[in-house]
Amino acid sequence: MSLPLMPKATAVWLIDKTGLTFEQIAAFCGMHPLEVQAIADGEVAQGIVGYDPVANKQVTAADIQRCEADPSRRLKLLPQPEMNKKQKGGRYTPVAKRNDRPDAIAFLLRSYPHLTDAQIVKLLGTTKDTIQKIRDRSHWNSANIKPRDPVILGLCKQSDLNDAVAAANERVTREGLTPPPAPGGEDHEAA
Repeated sequence: MSLPLMPKATAVWLIDKTGLTFEQIAAFCGMHPLEVQAIADGEVAQGIVGYDPVANKQVTAADIQRCEADPSRRLKLLPQPEMNKKQKGGRYTPVAKRNDRPDAIAFLLRSYPHLTDAQIVKLLGTTKDTIQKIRDRSHWNSANIKPRDPVILGLCKQSDLNDAVAAANERVTREGLTPPPAPGGEDHEAA
């Protein structure tokens, strides 16, 4: 069973603002009834500000009133919105790994020439200008660039790379061209 956000603070609010039993509050907050009683007695959670579950859409006021009228009922947590949605925008690369990015771009250009610049930008968090400079060897550090797998460098996940390559293969097949073979003799699974 999922618990409300900040269970102790929610319990403090429910103790102060409602007529629910300790058992009802304990069941809703995932606590022991004696712990809820200790909060009510002021022995535990001193100084914790109550967290209003009604204002934060975790439970309805009608549900609280229904449970106050019948001590055998239990509060039900409302479904919460998904919080793990992917954010749009650029991918952050730590400062320590930024010098590895040109090596990863060179690897992708050599191993997967059918990837579009947009796919490389999305995978590595780089710019099309940088990709073009590495492609035509006008990058400021082109003498020191050695193609290295971006998965091993930690710049992208293997699943993201596989998805990008699969999408590129589908695009090439749709356009009537044959996709280039996968790089031979190299294992691209992350260790």
